[in-house]
Amino acid sequence: MSTESEWKTRKTRIDAQLKALNPAWEVIPYKEDLDISSLTHHAVEEFSTENGPADYALFVNGKLLGIIEAKKVSVNPQNVLEQAKRYSRGCKNTIGEWNSFKVPFLYASNGRQIWFADVREDKYYSRELLNFHTPDALEEMFNRNIQKAKQWFVNNPIDFERLRPYQKEAISAVEKALIDNKRKMLLAMATGTGKTFTTVCMIYRLIKSGYAKRILFLVDRRALAAQAAQAFSAFITPSGNKFNQEYEVFSQRFKKEDFEEGEKFDIGVMPNEYLTAPNAGHTFVYVSTIQRMAINLLGREGSFEQSESDPDIDDDADKIAIPIHAFDIIIADECHRGYTSKDTNVWRNVLNYFDAVKIGLTATPASHTVAYFGIPIYRYTVEQAVLDGYLVDYQAIKIKSDVRINGVFIKEGEKVGLKDPETGAELIDMLEDEREFNSEDIEKKITSPDSNRKILEEIKKYALEHEQRTGRFPKTLIFAVNDIPNISHADQLVRLARKVFGRGDDFVQKITGSPSVDRPLEKIRRFRNRPDPGIVVTVDMLSTGVDIPALEFIVFLRPVKSRILWTQMLGRGTRKCPDINKEYFTIFDCFDGTLIEYFKNSTDFVIEIQETGGETVTIEQIIENVWNNIEREYNTKRLIKRLRRIENTMSAKAREDFSKYIPNGDIAKFADDLTEALKNDFIATMNILRNKDFQNLLVNYDRAKSPFYIAYDTMDSVVSEPVFKYNEKELKPVDYLTAFSEFIQNNKEKIEALSILFSNPRKWNTKALNEIREILKKHSFNEEQLRKAYELSGHKSMVDIISMIKNADDRTNPLLTAEERVDRAIEALKREHTFTAEQLEWLNYIRQHLVVNLAIEKDNFDLVPVLERHGGLAKARKIFGNDLDQIIEEINYKLVA
Repeated sequence: MSTESEWKTRKTRIDAQLKALNPAWEVIPYKEDLDISSLTHHAVEEFSTENGPADYALFVNGKLLGIIEAKKVSVNPQNVLEQAKRYSRGCKNTIGEWNSFKVPFLYASNGRQIWFADVREDKYYSRELLNFHTPDALEEMFNRNIQKAKQWFVNNPIDFERLRPYQKEAISAVEKALIDNKRKMLLAMATGTGKTFTTVCMIYRLIKSGYAKRILFLVDRRALAAQAAQAFSAFITPSGNKFNQEYEVFSQRFKKEDFEEGEKFDIGVMPNEYLTAPNAGHTFVYVSTIQRMAINLLGREGSFEQSESDPDIDDDADKIAIPIHAFDIIIADECHRGYTSKDTNVWRNVLNYFDAVKIGLTATPASHTVAYFGIPIYRYTVEQAVLDGYLVDYQAIKIKSDVRINGVFIKEGEKVGLKDPETGAELIDMLEDEREFNSEDIEKKITSPDSNRKILEEIKKYALEHEQRTGRFPKTLIFAVNDIPNISHADQLVRLARKVFGRGDDFVQKITGSPSVDRPLEKIRRFRNRPDPGIVVTVDMLSTGVDIPALEFIVFLRPVKSRILWTQMLGRGTRKCPDINKEYFTIFDCFDGTLIEYFKNSTDFVIEIQETGGETVTIEQIIENVWNNIEREYNTKRLIKRLRRIENTMSAKAREDFSKYIPNGDIAKFADDLTEALKNDFIATMNILRNKDFQNLLVNYDRAKSPFYIAYDTMDSVVSEPVFKYNEKELKPVDYLTAFSEFIQNNKEKIEALSILFSNPRKWNTKALNEIREILKKHSFNEEQLRKAYELSGHKSMVDIISMIKNADDRTNPLLTAEERVDRAIEALKREHTFTAEQLEWLNYIRQHLVVNLAIEKDNFDLVPVLERHGGLAKARKIFGNDLDQIIEEINYKLVA
């Protein structure tokens, strides 16, 4: 192949590629009297220029729009564009001139790689293409006025109703990147900050400006596609129309269960001809899953693996012929996804297929995401969103379980259950020797029902306390280790939780991708919108892309090593929920806080390699590399390692199967001898390795079946302890209060509301109280958290905010409850005044308000129910006369004096 001539490359490769397009290029030879005006879709070979003959000149409807410079396969075409540029400068009588170039679209190809440049811009950038453009694509590209679109961005400020400041900044960053001719960009926005709404606004401007006409919005789940389609359907444009009244919006075919109950959906299914025959007159948005698009482009064999039980399966999708210019812009949502290595390649192949601007959206950039799109052009972190009040922060509970930290040690003579993972059959056995399982083996090789039960009981304590305090059971999401048939950790947790919480089957549900889960999307909707289920057990199905604002407890009963996964899991709880006045959510780290500790310095945007499964290069490819002498020594070592893995997991049946190809089916010896065998008898050894049946066996050999242990007699010790966040540190209650004391002492004169409390109590009012609460919350001193820290440090419960602040400044100041503080103030007032029976009755109404609010204003009398229903401000003035204003001032003063 390296000796293939340039002529052969052109005839067998480039000509074939040009002729295979739809519509195709007609390849013709150059001649002196060529009538250019008659050339409608022609690639002219050896076209004459003042700087020599161009390999191909591309004519569309009488216009010379492109030049292709061809090289043989062994030549990298990237730098060959310089030659195409030279020919472009040497063309005569063309349709325009751009920076001395007389032909706008330039290509260089070796039959395998294609490099392309649109040289009309002052600062243009060449790029690699998967295929050549069709004649229609070149004409459309030539006629589109990108400069006018860029000026439109400048002249038209971003102004949409409900668009938040950071969302406006994200759109602005994209438009600036487009003005700078960037074609790949990444937006990193925290989960729950409205990426979909931001995207819809952005897409509207991209179309309105004329920058793009055909936009693909890619998501990786059907439910997200349905959600995005709904967002377009509901979007009101600045003209007061629905989005799809101004521009066409299409989607894939959905199922009823993809939508919320009662939701209407008026977006059409994408016609195939819109994909296969792009029309310059069409303007539309297409919402699709990446799984479906992969099938359309690569066929099922080249797409993501999907099982029939997968709720995202596209059973009606087929491979179709789509040209590279089908879309002007592709927006890939949730592009952080931790795919396997194979799936990452499919993901890249889908995006690389199109010659389009590509915009990635993610909350958590992964290494493959940044490698593809580049460093984020805009970032909006969870921390900033919490500070800005758009998301809620979390509080943490450490649950210490000896089993989860130290593993399980089974003594000789102990009874255990031995479960067959394949059949589910269980045998009670008595161990004849001691066995030790480390913490990583828990729920994979062994389980301790007592451990799972006690952890759930510990969580129940917090859930009941929350229910008693708020009047509602906290929506709880539990992440289990696995949902493998017969040894499912998720199933065990569901069974135990139903017993521990005692609220029936419907209250505790499993939602995973397992075929055993009926209608998982419907279950997710019930979890989001209804009281039951109150507890859901999952593995990873709800770790990303699912919006459940009312979620208040997240339980980590599975180890997590990926920062991306950790952040995505936490993201399930960060959304605000005004319906329940949600101020924070609680995470339970069932590994004694080690997960919190491990990720404590991690932010949304530290790039890391995500957890993956599978292997990039198949064992078949490794064998072919050895056969073709490609890095033979390295690939031989890789092959030996793969063979040793097989040897460690194969069954006796597998040995019998392998014995058809190697002596006694001894894979270990075959691996040990492989280097020498290849050296001494390369052909015979490769004949074994390249045998397709042998290769199939290397992948699909019968695995040894180890029993799954159930340690019925192992008793776990489980205790819990809240941890408190401050300055990205996780502190014990005493340390948290120390930090609080330092904050108060350092700021009591600097912050006006605090200075009123300490230095000018006669100005105490509701505004000062609210400002203090907001300031403390912004600095990680949530009132409820402070109260809990005081209680856990040996102080009384239900301490009021004024007591906590004053005690933080001076430990001799008493800690009072709100009721004690209010009663003390009212009693002091009574000692200084004589009140009538009716006035005392009204003081009692005022007291009821103060116990909750710790300050009172005249406006409260007509707004607060307990005061308003007894006559409000007019009645109070009648009861207290001209003394009312003084009474209010004195009460406020005595509350804080």
